[in-house]
Amino acid sequence: MAETGTKTRKESHHPVTFPSKAFAAQSATSGLGPFTVQRRTPRAEDVQIEVLYCGVCHSDLHQVRDEWNTFMATVYPCVPGHEIIGRVVKVGSAVKKLKEGDMAAVGCMVDSCRACASCLAGEEQYCENNPTLTYNGEDKVLGGVTYGGYSGSIVVDETYVLRVPEGLDPAGAAPLLCAGITTYSPLRHWNVGKGEKVGIVGLGGLGHMGLKFAKAFGAQVALFTTSPHKVTDAVRLGADEVIVSTDSAAMQKLAGSFDFILDAVSADHDLNAYLQLLKLNGTMTLVGAPPKPQALAAFNLIIKRRQLAGSAIGGIRETQEMLDFCGKNGITADIELIRIQQINEAYERLLKGDVKYRFVIDMASLR
Repeated sequence: MAETGTKTRKESHHPVTFPSKAFAAQSATSGLGPFTVQRRTPRAEDVQIEVLYCGVCHSDLHQVRDEWNTFMATVYPCVPGHEIIGRVVKVGSAVKKLKEGDMAAVGCMVDSCRACASCLAGEEQYCENNPTLTYNGEDKVLGGVTYGGYSGSIVVDETYVLRVPEGLDPAGAAPLLCAGITTYSPLRHWNVGKGEKVGIVGLGGLGHMGLKFAKAFGAQVALFTTSPHKVTDAVRLGADEVIVSTDSAAMQKLAGSFDFILDAVSADHDLNAYLQLLKLNGTMTLVGAPPKPQALAAFNLIIKRRQLAGSAIGGIRETQEMLDFCGKNGITADIELIRIQQINEAYERLLKGDVKYRFVIDMASLR
């Protein structure tokens, strides 16, 4: 991980590399523009992928603008992108699960220590020595930091590359690598399924995927939104019920009725209003990341032995499971396809919530 405080990447010479076009931010205020990154020539265990599509995650915007500098400082130049779908163009001599021409995917991490308890359990996302992030992580091969999917090519150890099932729309599948697995993992971990009433808070990039998965798992699903104009869309996406959360009377009627609530909102909001909706032993899990600490009334947990939890992405094994599930059930994200030259405009629209429900970059626009 980078040290706290914005700094510039120290270039590290490595003789066996090749150039790849990309878009990068040169500072927190510069916006993104054309850039060239150096990718390593594939080693025996590496897969070289031509990037076809890359999803735009809200965390890309935070990272580019160095808004997480107390947690994860941005190293510039920064090439974002961790929702990557592409075609395998070269494989190393030891690669077994992929071959040239295959459709492949890369998510939020490209390595981990592989030796800690979390890694050995197949939960590399919780690596005790920190996973290597797909961008703005420590590049342990070339030095400096990793560069992400806003680029024409990426080279990754096959252990951290996923297979894309046949039949999945590749553009719509790109957001599955972050928005998809971020919602799939907690729903699976807490065994959400038939006979349960599940609430999804927020109908954005994460929330719309959580809604699709909860419905596919057989749960009765309610969608909470502050935007009345999203009611029709929530029903289209599978919600059995839609509640405008600013309607206090409607919220009160639902007190103590939910088994599980997935909170996908990254803006400041009242957690207590949703905790009160949980049944005895109910769980509310946060996957959104509000920028400020949230107030919590202890009795909202104590009275009905409720739980408030958090969840990150899934490990490699679970991410592959999620992709296979999506392949069998025809699940992809609802997207708006853009050219890489529109990325700065897309970031501004993302801030306004003006996207249904995930921007995906057609990387052909880079070539």
